[in-house]
Amino acid sequence: MDEDRFNMELRKFLKQVGVTSQREIEKVARERAGGARVLRLRMALTSPDAAGLDHVVEAELPLD
Repeated sequence: MDEDRFNMELRKFLKQVGVTSQREIEKVARERAGGARVLRLRMALTSPDAAGLDHVVEAELPLD
């Protein structure tokens, strides 16, 4: 495995995930998430090729 190439591709993937996720979260927050005061978020990272890859991050963002 070419470590440099892998790292570059991984960074591209993470940048795409970050930018597109932020846009979607901002859109929902502008709509006030159905009147909620807190926006609960859950991000799951899985892979059909990597058994055991099941990484979850959860957060609550205040909307007030």
